Amino acid sequence: MFQLTTLLVQIGVILVIARIVGLIFRKIHQPQVMGEMVAGILLGPSLLGWLAPGVSAALFPPESLGFLNALSQIGLVVFMFLVGLELNPRNLRERTHAAVVTSHASILAPYFLGTLLALFLYPRLSDASVPFAHFALFIGIAMSITAFPVLARILTERNLLRTHVGAVTITCAAVDDVTAWCILAGVVLLVRASAVALPFWATLLGLAVYLIVMLFGVRPVLRKLEGRFQGRNVITQDGLALILLLALASAWVTERLGLHAFFGAFLMGAIMPKDQEFVQAISEKLEYVTVILLLPLFFAFTGLRTSIGLLSGGDMWLYAGLIILVAIAGKFGGSTIASRLTGLPWREAGTLGILMNTRGLVELVALNIGYDIGVISPALFTMLVLMALVTTFMTSPFLEWIYPARLRQEEQYAEAARAGHISDAPISRPAQPGELEVVKEGELVTGTTRASRPGLIPSGDSVK
Repeated sequence: MFQLTTLLVQIGVILVIARIVGLIFRKIHQPQVMGEMVAGILLGPSLLGWLAPGVSAALFPPESLGFLNALSQIGLVVFMFLVGLELNPRNLRERTHAAVVTSHASILAPYFLGTLLALFLYPRLSDASVPFAHFALFIGIAMSITAFPVLARILTERNLLRTHVGAVTITCAAVDDVTAWCILAGVVLLVRASAVALPFWATLLGLAVYLIVMLFGVRPVLRKLEGRFQGRNVITQDGLALILLLALASAWVTERLGLHAFFGAFLMGAIMPKDQEFVQAISEKLEYVTVILLLPLFFAFTGLRTSIGLLSGGDMWLYAGLIILVAIAGKFGGSTIASRLTGLPWREAGTLGILMNTRGLVELVALNIGYDIGVISPALFTMLVLMALVTTFMTSPFLEWIYPARLRQEEQYAEAARAGHISDAPISRPAQPGELEVVKEGELVTGTTRASRPGLIPSGDSVK
């Protein structure tokens, strides 16, 4: 029976713990999303259920989890719309040779290693109810994902977005994002084919009709909406309501066709007009509630599915360690070696590799899809969640080690001096507080700089 009081208490506890742990992680120079992801794990059976099982059972009774999950799914639909909204096709069109080679390698290398890993994991962590092809395809895509939104945020915060390595990285991440979701959509379609009422050919026909309607029917409507925005310079409530209705309708169609609702929301965001002010206006209306309220509910629900206790015995921890090792070797190793072969110096190649190894919230979304369609077991789900946490946590310290802030500032200062933005200045000295610092080409500001559009969330709240 639905108990509103239980749901309200759950939301309150989740928000408090998420903000506290997120703040602690920001103090150690980690993205807030990392803390919120860990907060979700702490509220599940891995800690709260282990230390105080009675409190955990009272706070999260099984019959209440359906309502918590429903709210988190709504948050994820909006989040996936925002991810698609922030994806600029220009990044896919303006690809340099380094970006083309590295983006392909950063997908193929971890995918290949992941499918090889599946040969080892399948007899140990799966069973005959899951076809090996489905299992291998999903493990491959789980190894290949890059968290495009959090990567864009890191590049912006560290003033790397306008550098050569930053441009190559953001392009590779955009290509990876689109490729990974397309492959995952295919995997979901294959797995769900037997459970969907429609025959497979009808599903494919329905998808083709859906894409035609989105591209040639919905997209022109959105362009007219953008034109009205440019005339008034404000997104109206009616305009925002129309966008949300279209996003929900798109999500509903893909869910009914046998894909996940997230794919429809992502595509709706991807076909939106990409005028910067238009995108920013929509994001500012949606991101606060999504990021502060709804996404922590998803982290908590993921944490309730994650049980470290399932990794009992040395063999299970060995499997978890092997998954983490393969994930890092495929993504970091593949990206680094490929970018080095295209001519990037080792330092920049290593920087690109560690950034592409960031998985974040996007990985958790994919893992929950795999769990929902029954491709991965609870124990393997827990191992893959740990992999997502480790690869996200390691980004900041390794980035500072490979490409420290002092060196980045010196190179930016030297580049500005050579370009004539700063005259009669020693090029080896980084900008000091209160002095001119180059943020992007042709723009000088005083003191600490924030980009005009830092990503999907306000400064200090890195979420994806």
